[in-house]
Amino acid sequence: MWNTIDNLDYEGAIYRPPSEARSIILQVTVGCSHNKCTFCTSFKDKRFRIKDQAAVVSDLKKAARLYPKNKRLFIADGDALIMPMSYWQWLMPAIREHLPWVERIGVYATGRAIRKKSADDLQWLREYRLGIIYMGVESGDPETLAYVNKESTAEQLIEAGQKVKAAGINLSVTVLLGIAPTGRSLAHSQRTGELLTAMNPDYVGVLSVIMCEGSELEKLVNQGRHHMLTSVEILMELREMLIYTELSKGLFMANHASNYLPLKVEMPQGKIQAINMLDAAINGQVHLRPESLRAL
Repeated sequence: MWNTIDNLDYEGAIYRPPSEARSIILQVTVGCSHNKCTFCTSFKDKRFRIKDQAAVVSDLKKAARLYPKNKRLFIADGDALIMPMSYWQWLMPAIREHLPWVERIGVYATGRAIRKKSADDLQWLREYRLGIIYMGVESGDPETLAYVNKESTAEQLIEAGQKVKAAGINLSVTVLLGIAPTGRSLAHSQRTGELLTAMNPDYVGVLSVIMCEGSELEKLVNQGRHHMLTSVEILMELREMLIYTELSKGLFMANHASNYLPLKVEMPQGKIQAINMLDAAINGQVHLRPESLRAL
């Protein structure tokens, strides 16, 4: 989701999690260091780099004037956590200096970015108010992860997620329906549920894939090599994924605009009711979001 605020020095479209809608958006990196996922075109027009400190300080000073009451800040772009600790050790004190009222900082991260940080690094970041990490997992199925060209294996993603939790930082994980290769839909949904169980994140965000113009996925579809799932097939993946997901607490959310059936499940107590609703939707007893209203 991209942010349209133009007061700070933003380069290109700025994407942030829906839950960061009221946050200060501070662009510190440009683009995504991986930028090879087959379904994504968000950063294809950007070459990854870290902004120089002078530009970031200028934005911090602007933010101090413009947002004196905003208590949350989100650091963009795609996986800003990949920045070396030397830069973080300059950035976080600078944020505290210019925006001392900010209580929580959030950031996108790949599994690789998290694994490159030591436990002490993450603890230091938490002490400087890094309160939530958003990690794009997409799948727990090895074949699906390879198919969409993710930079981590399922085991590496679980390791990264557990590392964030151990540091006392909230973990929000995104998974994606409809990306599995032909014949892997069931395995994708089941293995993803098992991955989420092993990781035990605080929040799960489930999105449904929408074919983006110019993506590698679009090429596969046009070549007849990828089957875009129907709404019922998407719901069946979601149902199977939820069945295989056991969380000690937290939210399992499929209420993104890309989804056919908005769900917000408080785990574990709301799981059975959500599965029953999915059953009703699969049987045509629940109204679904029209295709024209679905969007990334």
